[in-house]
Parts: sequence; C-alpha cells; structure tokens
Amino acid sequence: MKTSLVIMAAGIGSRFGKGIKQLEPVGPGGEIIMDYSIHDALEAGFDRVVFIIRRDLEADFREIIGNRIEKICPVAYAFQEKDALPAGFTCPEGRQKPWGTGQAVLACKGIVNEPFLVINADDYYGKEGFRLAHDFLVENAGSKGKFCMPGFILKNTLSENGAVTRGVCRVENGYLSGVTETGGLVHDGAGAAVEKDGVKTPIDPSSIVSMNMWALTPDFFDELASGFVEFLSALAPEDLKAEYLLPMVIDGMIRSGKGTVAVLPTNDRWFGVTYQEDKYAVIDSFRALHEAGVYTEPLYK
Repeated sequence: MKTSLVIMAAGIGSRFGKGIKQLEPVGPGGEIIMDYSIHDALEAGFDRVVFIIRRDLEADFREIIGNRIEKICPVAYAFQEKDALPAGFTCPEGRQKPWGTGQAVLACKGIVNEPFLVINADDYYGKEGFRLAHDFLVENAGSKGKFCMPGFILKNTLSENGAVTRGVCRVENGYLSGVTETGGLVHDGAGAAVEKDGVKTPIDPSSIVSMNMWALTPDFFDELASGFVEFLSALAPEDLKAEYLLPMVIDGMIRSGKGTVAVLPTNDRWFGVTYQEDKYAVIDSFRALHEAGVYTEPLYK
C-alpha cells in the first residue's frame, strides 16, 4: 500500500537564508530538521514526500531541499496561498497570511490520494512516531474516518528557553476525545507548569500532547473542504487573523461521530527551534544521536 509524508512548510518565511529556523543546519553534515523527518519516514515505509509551500518560494525551496530529496524518493508539491479560497469567497483586504494548517492540507486534495501522515517542517519527532503511524495506516487500509495521532509526553516537548504552546489531549480508552490548546507551558523543576503573569500552576508532566503529527486517510479532504466553507461563512469581516486549523476539523469529526483518532503514545523526545537559543541544544542532541548510532553520516545512502 502506498503512503505519503506531507510536510507543512508554507510558513517558513518570505526569504531563505540566515534566520529562517526551518532551514538552520542542525546535523553534523549540515542537515536541517526536515532531512531527519524524511529519513525516518522513508525508513518507516512511507513512499513519497509532499511539500506544502508557497508558490513564490518554489524555486528556492527546490534548490535548498526539494531537488536533493527527488534523488531519493518521489516528490510532489502543493501550494498554500491566502487567495486559494472556495468559489464565492475572496480574501479580505488586509489579510497577511494564509489560513492555517487546515487550508494547508486541503491544498493536497487531488495530489494525495493515499493514506498520509502530516507533520510540521520545523519539528523533530523521533523515529517511533513514524513507525507507529505507518503501521496504523497499513493495518487500517481502506477504512474511512479511522485516523491516529502519535501522542508525545508533555515533559519531552518543552523548551529550556521559554514557554511553549501544546495541544493537551484528553484520551479515553486509547482514543482522542478532545484537545485543549494550552499556552505558557514551561519546565518547573522536574515537572511542568503553566505560567501566566509570573504565576506557575503545576500540570501533569506525563500528559499526552499533540505535536501536529496526524495520520489521515483521503476521505479527510472532503471533510476539510466542506469545513472550510463553513469556517469562512461564519467569519467576521474584521477578523483578519483567524486560522482554519487541523485540530478544529478533527475535533468536529470526533464529536459528530464521523471519525476516530487512536492515540499511539511515543516516548521519543521532540526537538524544535522555538527560540533562537534552542538551536544549540538541538545541534547537541543530533550530535548525540549520531554518536549513538541512531543516524549515520551521510544521512542518506
């Protein structure tokens, strides 16, 4: 069965080069975070990579990473633009950015016709999540509305350099029942806390969180398309920053009984460059993974 890795990279910025966190070299051979995600996905059994980018970045993106990955596996591109809206809708004057992760994945409709895994371009997820997601998609081949989410342990996703926002999950009998977007999450000694106005409120560090890593099936595109129309129809004209987000759509499917999301816990540690200071810890972490033999140099053989 064919499966695709879909990487949301439309938000990497209007220019390539110094300061764009998704393109910062973090591996000993100059690898960027996307290199490791692609490597781990192919190792887990995924067959193709689909990059979601902005059209004005296509030439530079191909030069930086796309052309290189095309030598390893099939590659396709989907384009997320703020003006790419359903019939009858126009982008409000003053809107600066595209419409969020839901619109990003919707751009893959007609390009991705097989089960797929969605990830962020600037997150390192570890190997286990890719294996869990691929195995789930294969085991549930042909099923509609049966999704999964590798669930990360909160304490494994925090930054040493500041607060982060995570989707804290409610899990019932192994299935996702809801996600609460929670900001201000910080380390608190050996645990975790929500910090607001200088006050820290403890939170269970073993809580399961979503890191925008979703294993989905092609029927999801129809739900995305109809949901986007509903989202735009309900939007206030003055709201120029509202986003159509994947968790919003998935939560609606769960509540309506149209879909289920199996939560597959992983003990892997998340890496990411949320703050510029995070880069050095990420470099050290990847160096340690190479030294431990988790990755070899060169990364792609």
